[in-house]
Amino acid sequence: MQIWMTLILAVQLLSALAMIGLVLIQHGKGADMGASFGSGASGSLFGASGSANFLSRSTAACAAVFFACTLALAFSSNEGRASGSLSSGGSVLDRAAPAASAPAPAAAIPGVVPSGSAPIGVPAPIPAPAVPAASAPK
Repeated sequence: MQIWMTLILAVQLLSALAMIGLVLIQHGKGADMGASFGSGASGSLFGASGSANFLSRSTAACAAVFFACTLALAFSSNEGRASGSLSSGGSVLDRAAPAASAPAPAAAIPGVVPSGSAPIGVPAPIPAPAVPAASAPK
């Protein structure tokens, strides 16, 4: 089965590269305007209008091969999963989400800078302000 998957994948890659090349060498819609003013493009390898027809049909054939290979790869990869846990009719969304392994640390209180002795997220004790001693009457 692995040989078929490798063969289909190779054909898919070759058809994709061929399709990219064929699309890049095709003329745009405005390219015929230059041939009407005598630029010499009408004397091409395929004749005056034969290249557009040949290249578009070749691109369509490469696209058909590419899509057939893609479908074959999709079906063959789905068959390998049929014996797994999804064969009971469930989907990936039906599975439970994994539980968090450790609780997140407590959020720090804004505006409080922790001291070196207090753990992170716990505000350091604020010392009481010093009260000036009352001056003795004279």
